[in-house]
Amino acid sequence: MTPESIGSDERTKIFGPLREANLAFQKRYPEDPVGRQPVHTVYGGADLYNRTTIQKLGEIARTHFLQYAPNARTLTGALDLTCGPKIAEQVYRRVKQKLATEAVEDFRIDFEDGFGNRGDEEEDETARFAAAELAASLKDGTSSPFIGIRIKPFTEDLRERSVRTLDLFLTTLLRETGGAVPENFVVMLPKVTIPEQITALVRFLEVIERAHKLSAGSLRMEMMIEQTQAIFDASGRNPLMRFLDAAEGRMKAVAFGTYDYTAHVNITAKYQTMSHPACDFAHHVTRTALGHTGVWLSDGATNVMPVGPHRDPDLSDIEKRENREAVHRGWKESYDHIRHSLYIGLFQGWDLNPAQLPARYAAVYCFFLESYADAAERLRQFVDRSARATLTGDVFDDAATGQGLLNYFLAALNCGAITEEDTKATGLTLEEIRLRSFYRILEKRRKA
Repeated sequence: MTPESIGSDERTKIFGPLREANLAFQKRYPEDPVGRQPVHTVYGGADLYNRTTIQKLGEIARTHFLQYAPNARTLTGALDLTCGPKIAEQVYRRVKQKLATEAVEDFRIDFEDGFGNRGDEEEDETARFAAAELAASLKDGTSSPFIGIRIKPFTEDLRERSVRTLDLFLTTLLRETGGAVPENFVVMLPKVTIPEQITALVRFLEVIERAHKLSAGSLRMEMMIEQTQAIFDASGRNPLMRFLDAAEGRMKAVAFGTYDYTAHVNITAKYQTMSHPACDFAHHVTRTALGHTGVWLSDGATNVMPVGPHRDPDLSDIEKRENREAVHRGWKESYDHIRHSLYIGLFQGWDLNPAQLPARYAAVYCFFLESYADAAERLRQFVDRSARATLTGDVFDDAATGQGLLNYFLAALNCGAITEEDTKATGLTLEEIRLRSFYRILEKRRKA
């Protein structure tokens, strides 16, 4: 019997359930989101936030960069760049331009660790004030492209305070904006351990949407992994897909809390860093659980600040040198941590201080630019040969590698390390690259 001899009824009986299962799988795993993902999130205490915060942070980052890295050679020495002088110059120019045009991509107005536990009256007033200031910055066009609020966790001791702050903030914000939800606005729920915490936030957001006549799902959320129960629950299973299901389509990103998590697994303070194997384990589990679900993943932050010990305006040469050395050490630690995050496939992280931003962009741009020429040539040859397995130099490429090469260009474009013009070296059109699928690119070419 040949496949052609199978009747339509028998074929439907055999392949009908498979079709349903395939479509269900595709819905469950829609691949990576198409939109721009910020390369970082800066967060700061809500009591310090106002309509000028983003501009002030950008100015601090620019001033810090120009003071402690006046040229590419200095930056190369501080970060121990091994990409060569030509690429180092490119990195330097692009970091300088980025800090001058859009230093802060993403910001969280923080009512959790960055704000602390204060009196109810003070937190109420801060929630109202911060929301009004955000509305003013949105009107002025001075907000960051991505913005959000981090509330306190939904634990029994903090839940009521968290909900009250969120209610005051959102009510004030929506009143000030005329009922418009800011673009790329999210509510961050920290220290998630059970799906019921996410469900409760979703139900509350629904109440806010109904009260302000917003379309369902307008208010998006993200969560932070900070305890081991977010990796393995009481039954020994990974709960992350249940967290995602509990969000009912509202989950935009999942971030990692380096210091809470490492403390939770009894790592002592000296060794609580982003490069600890405990963090790598959590990252790999998270990527495996949430891969291709359409949710962004973000690493945590480096807590060593690149700031000098001497603050007086009139410093001696020795004090200036000590400041420079301290800043360069801090940059180097951030740079190494970010490079490690990029290596394991996490293209976003959190920053605690604007002085860290030069190292953030230097790490991201160097990571992509140093691979650009090789990746472009390999992808061009692979596409030219219609995706047959190829040998470029001593590197064997197959179809899976083709998707990996495409992923490189998608991520590099997304973060600004390369431009649309730079992608022409691959032999692909920008329209093809935006398909995000190597298989679809080849399929389209075969049909042309």
